[in-house]
Amino acid sequence: MLGNLPLSQGYVATIKQSKKDRVVILGCDRGGVYRNRRKPVDEASGEHPRKRKTGSRLTNCPFECVGKRDDGLWVLTIKNGSHNHEPLRDISEHPAARRFTETEVLLIKEMTESGLKPRQILKRLRQSNPELLSTPKHVYNIKAKLRQGNLTVKRFKTVRPQTSAVGNLHLPTTSEPSWRQRYPPRVPNLIGGRFVDSQSSASIDVINPATQEVISQVPFTTTEEFKAAIFAAKRAFPSWRSTPVTTRQRIMFKLQELIRRDIDKLALNVTTEHGKRLKDAYNEVLHGLEVVEHACGIASLQIGEFASNASNGTDTYSIREPLGVCAGICPFNFSSIDSTIVTCGNTFILKPSEKDPGASIILAELALEAGLPNGVLNIVHGSNDVMNSICDDDDIKAISFAISDTASKYAYARASADGKRVQSNLGPKSSAIVMPDANIDSTLNALVAAGFGAAGQRCMAISTIVFVGGSNSWEDNLVERAKTLKVNAGTESGADIGPVISKQITWVFCCMYRQKEFICRLTQRYIDSGARLALDGRNIVVPGYELGNFIGPTILSDIRDDMECFKEEILGPVLLCMEADSLEEAINIVNRNKYVNGASIFTTSGAAARKFQNDIEVGQVGINIPVAAPMPFFSFTGSKASFAGDLSFCGKAGMQFYTQVKTVTQQWKDFASSDGFFLESGDFLTVPTSDGSQQTMATSDGSRQTMPTDDGSEQPLLAFDGSQ
Repeated sequence: MLGNLPLSQGYVATIKQSKKDRVVILGCDRGGVYRNRRKPVDEASGEHPRKRKTGSRLTNCPFECVGKRDDGLWVLTIKNGSHNHEPLRDISEHPAARRFTETEVLLIKEMTESGLKPRQILKRLRQSNPELLSTPKHVYNIKAKLRQGNLTVKRFKTVRPQTSAVGNLHLPTTSEPSWRQRYPPRVPNLIGGRFVDSQSSASIDVINPATQEVISQVPFTTTEEFKAAIFAAKRAFPSWRSTPVTTRQRIMFKLQELIRRDIDKLALNVTTEHGKRLKDAYNEVLHGLEVVEHACGIASLQIGEFASNASNGTDTYSIREPLGVCAGICPFNFSSIDSTIVTCGNTFILKPSEKDPGASIILAELALEAGLPNGVLNIVHGSNDVMNSICDDDDIKAISFAISDTASKYAYARASADGKRVQSNLGPKSSAIVMPDANIDSTLNALVAAGFGAAGQRCMAISTIVFVGGSNSWEDNLVERAKTLKVNAGTESGADIGPVISKQITWVFCCMYRQKEFICRLTQRYIDSGARLALDGRNIVVPGYELGNFIGPTILSDIRDDMECFKEEILGPVLLCMEADSLEEAINIVNRNKYVNGASIFTTSGAAARKFQNDIEVGQVGINIPVAAPMPFFSFTGSKASFAGDLSFCGKAGMQFYTQVKTVTQQWKDFASSDGFFLESGDFLTVPTSDGSQQTMATSDGSRQTMPTDDGSEQPLLAFDGSQ
């Protein structure tokens, strides 16, 4: 009476023999309910039944049929309930068809090695093959066979032919990845060379500052995912450090080519997430391209030093070796990846800003396309927990970050206390001194561009101007020039100033983003403390972008060095105007500020420029030019409270930060049979002299020996135990 039910629908029928009824148990294996079929044991009988695993049969959708034999046929009736599942449409729906393709097995192997759990692996596989019916149990079976050393995946019973639509998840495809197909897209982690959607339920929205549109969502990486990223980076380090530097350079050359190919895509992403106008975004990408170009020639900076014949027949030389796993935390206003880190042979854990992570993800995609091995670059997202994990993880050897002043001090203290190398760019503040003889037009153009460009959200933006000899004429011209600037969305043609990063005050990663409300509140506080408002841009409204985070050029005058606005970082389109009677007084004003990334002077006097260059206490100096981020082959040198660490960013110092020196002393020469430095106990340790003879120094058993001196006497020498 069972008929073709088991055969056509894939059910398993078990007929239990009994003297009375025949009990048939059917299971469709679609749930997860284990049925305990262990028989009760009568302890009084003294029987010792064969041990069986409790719940050994997975019935899942159990129903029992009781049957009696009638003319050679079993007539079955349902005893307890009914089978309420719809019939299978195809045999491929049956659990027996829950198998993996050969490509999926290889992916399981790689993702397992990256530290992902079976459920995480299945979720990743289902992003490309939503109809995959396999369970974590099937993944465990694959992992077990891999551990046994059976790497011939075609022999696996769980491997099915390549009939599904799933492809190689690592190789580039014409279709967009699944995380981009979601709306809004959920920014993935990069772990072991693969973009993996985080299992975390907590996330933060990435918002277009011009329109308030949600662009994507950034998950907060879980502890397990962070450990998986560390594991992947640590696992990739030995082979990457052994990779010839010329091979690493070729990858950088390829990355350079790909960045040039996708420069429009990168710049548009920066503008969309950050708000800066397209021209500024292009300049940012070009600067990142210069960093890659600098990394292409990193081999010349890693050349060590050599001293031939430092002592008799002995050479000494030094080499530079990578540190291991390093980490970096990007600021929201510059989301680039320092390729010097990986070119030096390190592996890298990157945490982009939650406000604009898109550029980092695109650059990571290009790096993988350029041939960067799996695990060399990993990306995680998060807040305080991830920061603490980066600072505390013993496998991370060096950390580089540029975040807010409070967060930087906290991270620097925590990481350095753990013995890590740390370099940190703290509170940014740059000033300019304008001499009476400065060229009016070129100086005004430079001040306006450096003060209001990128809405003032640059660490090298000029925030304070000191006018020597009076500011009245300069201030009026500066206000008129600032009024001509067009405030609009960064994607609109003709825009000079875009929106600030966000509308409200947000604390993320211990970092307070300088948004519209906060900048407006600071400005009003400065006015209340005595500053004079020369130009107000707080209430500007941009047609078509009424919801945008726009602040127009704002100029405050009559600033004193005891005001809070002089001491604080603003990071917005706000210029502070001060006065000084002499160049020396102006230099002293700038030097009294603890935040000094850089300072510029505008003058036609070479003597004034030279005095300024010598006396100013800043990391970077500009003469008749605003201080900009230096070329990558020069170091980014902040000063005082604007930088913490021993070695600066970029340039030769940046390479030295990510490498360590090893000194090697070697001697290669032929020794006679009686010569030697390592002898058995009781023998003499002898060394050759300059005239070719041998002198006995000590015995390996620690007894005293002597060596003749220049005057013919004998002098006792130290034995191995330190005695004479």
